[in-house]
Amino acid sequence: MTHQNQEGRRQAVALAYHDSEGAPRVIAQGYGELAERIISEARRQGIHVHDAPELVGLLMQLDLDEAIPPRLYQVIAELLVWVYELSPGDPRNNPHQ
Repeated sequence: MTHQNQEGRRQAVALAYHDSEGAPRVIAQGYGELAERIISEARRQGIHVHDAPELVGLLMQLDLDEAIPPRLYQVIAELLVWVYELSPGDPRNNPHQ
């Protein structure tokens, strides 16, 4: 997720989720050039990048490898559904199946 803060600096937070974990975790975060590298790497790997200013602000307060707090479960779940629906493996995105 990305956002450009009031000073014009780009912010980025990367989350990862595995079925064996209780909640998604922050795996990368940064400002400026580091944020641009996070975004570039995500795009290179085909990972969807979403601009969510308020959410990025909240996630930037977490430590690396920290699980998201329960109060953010709903919004993160909605983003995961959005990403899943955009993925080519979703049968709804392939009219020939």
